[in-house]
Parts: sequence; C-alpha cells; structure tokens
Amino acid sequence: MSAKKHEPARRGGAPKARAAGAVGQPRKTALITGITGQDGSYLAELLLAKGYEVIGVVRRTSHDSYERIGHLLDRVHIVPADLLDQHSLTSVMKDAAPHEVYNLAAQSFVPTSWSQPVLTGEFTALGVTRLLEAVRLVRPEARVYQASSSEMFGKAQETPQRETTPFYPRSPYGVAKVYGHWITVNYRESYDLFAVSGILFNHESPRRGLEFVTRKVSYGVARIVKGKDRELSLGNLDARRDWGFAGDYVDAMWRMLQQPEPADYVVGTGETHTVRELCEVAFTHVGLDWKKFVKVDARFVRPAEVDTLQADPAKAKRELGWAPRVDFRALVTLMVDADLERVT
Repeated sequence: MSAKKHEPARRGGAPKARAAGAVGQPRKTALITGITGQDGSYLAELLLAKGYEVIGVVRRTSHDSYERIGHLLDRVHIVPADLLDQHSLTSVMKDAAPHEVYNLAAQSFVPTSWSQPVLTGEFTALGVTRLLEAVRLVRPEARVYQASSSEMFGKAQETPQRETTPFYPRSPYGVAKVYGHWITVNYRESYDLFAVSGILFNHESPRRGLEFVTRKVSYGVARIVKGKDRELSLGNLDARRDWGFAGDYVDAMWRMLQQPEPADYVVGTGETHTVRELCEVAFTHVGLDWKKFVKVDARFVRPAEVDTLQADPAKAKRELGWAPRVDFRALVTLMVDADLERVT
C-alpha cells in the first residue's frame, strides 16, 4: 500500500495485509523514522528495490517537507508519529507490525545542539528509548537499527576509531548519541531484542542539508560560479573527517539487520580529509582557486572542536561484506555538479 502525493487522507495507519514475495514468502515490512532525511530517502530506495513494503514515520507539522522522497511517495506509506510522544510510536508499531525498524530520526545538526541542548536530548537520546520501548511492548520480534554517530568519539582516544574505542563526545549532539547507543545495547541485553547500532562516520550526498559543511561548500561553489555570491565563509579548515557517500552507508544498515546475531559496527571509508581539501577539490572541479573565495569566520568554529575522526571499518568489511564504492573526490564532484544544476 502506498501514500500518493495528493492523497494525505491515506496517512493514518499502516496496512496489515502483506503481499506475497517473489518466492512465495510474506513481503517484509520496514519502518523508517526520519524517512524525509538524506539517509531515509536512500534507505527507502534500497529497501523498495529489494521488494520491501516501506512505511515512513514523519512528524505531523503544518507543512509537509517531502523534497527528498517526492519521487517515492507513490511507493511508500507515510504515517504520523513523533519521537517525543510514546503513545504515537506504540500505535504505529502496533499497526505496522514491521519486520525491521530503522531509527534515523534525530536533531542531527551538531552546531544546533549547543543552542538547543535539551531538545536535542529529547529527540536524539530519549527518543531512542521511546522507540525501543514501543518495540519491546508490541513488536519484540522486530529487528531494530539505531543510527549512532562518529561524533560519539569526539576527542578521540585512539585513531582510527573502532567498535571498542572509548567515547568522548564534544557536543550535546554527541552526548545524546552516546545515550542512544548505550540504551540500544541495554535493551538488547535486557530484553533480548535484535537491536544494533551503526556507528556511521560522516556520509554525504547531493541530498545533504545546506547546514552541513560538505553541502555548504558544494552549494557555495555553485553560487559563486553562477555569480550569486563572491565568497564562502567557513570555520575550522583544519578539521579532518572520514567522508563517504550516504548511498553506500544505507546498504551497511540493511546488512546489519540480516546478520544471524545482533552486533554494532563502525562504518566509514578509513580515510580522512580536511575541510581545506574539500574546498580544493570542489573549487578545482569548476576551474577556480579556492583561496580566492574561502574566508574563515569565527562564528562557524565549534565551542569544543572535534579535530580528527577516522573509521576502522575492518569489522564491517569482514562480517558484513561491506565496502564503500564512492571515493572522496567522486563524492565532492557529484555534489558540486548537482548544485550547479540547482542554482540558476
């Protein structure tokens, strides 16, 4: 069953009847919180291609923001619920009866977590508990994926970071993610849920929000090329990140839920690049010298900086058979080209 773009009345509850699968098995159903985000849109595409029934959870607001999944609205079922509301999550879990649950919803922009630390905690930390509690109460057989983050490592105690690296978060967002990670472990061990966390390092795409540095750079380059702007203001150019393509990373999420036993995994490329390198690749792609356009603005420097994050994805490669396909240069040029088409 699907929710068409012009049929909001159909958004009420997930269908209980399951279509038969290709080999005569009941069709799997996946529930995705945060389906309208970057990762949610790529994950929905992946699961639809695998024959899943996809149910997307969205917050009920005065306006719908389906930009990233507009092309999927005739193939997914959209239902309202909120990570701040236990009852709504429990009701959706009961109606949908999903086989797999992917919790991708969060207040995920790190700088905002300093100005809204309590709200960040409510969504990104306690929201995980509410979702897990809904699973425990009405759908304990479901397999649950929790979106953990490399920001949990923060002031990294070792480099590269692996599943056993101690957490040292350096932002309210990172702190909230640590809570979400450990409550997932706790529910797995306390209630025998198949609940796992993917500790994903930075993953980007043309669908990334404009507030994130990679998209800020690609969009800024496009605006400069089109004569809309003359400079691009950024923060710490020396910060190093392990950047990969979001479309590759949702495949790792799915693979985690297909394993015989639940386990947590670090997902990343294993390579790091500075913001300065990001600028160099992006501007060079359009034939410009980044040094002539990029300005450092102290407003964009974090109160507590995270200098270097680098993944050790050996476990994911060994046990999941996962490896990134899009490298750093290809990712940056992909994003720049997409924004060149957007900016007119």
